Amino acid sequence: MSIDNVQELLDEQLGKRKVDVISTETILIGAGKSYYALHFLTDTIVSAITIANDSGATESTPGALVRTYTAGTTLFLNVTAITTTSGLVIAYYEQNY
Repeated sequence: MSIDNVQELLDEQLGKRKVDVISTETILIGAGKSYYALHFLTDTIVSAITIANDSGATESTPGALVRTYTAGTTLFLNVTAITTTSGLVIAYYEQNY
């Protein structure tokens, strides 16, 4: 995704684009969506996550992202699937989906 102008950047920063709300026990494949940011509103247990831009390095595996995130944490990743077992997440995606 590219930001074409200052207004688009401001819209992104103020949350005026589309989002999905992921709640307890939600399995979200995303129907081809790619989330660029996940913001955890409450303590959230992530039991599975798939990212599209993993480098493949041993210390950089999606398995390391399966954990409990505290409220207020934001991940900036290209997430294509996520499963939670508790909590509440706002998942931001590109406007063209």
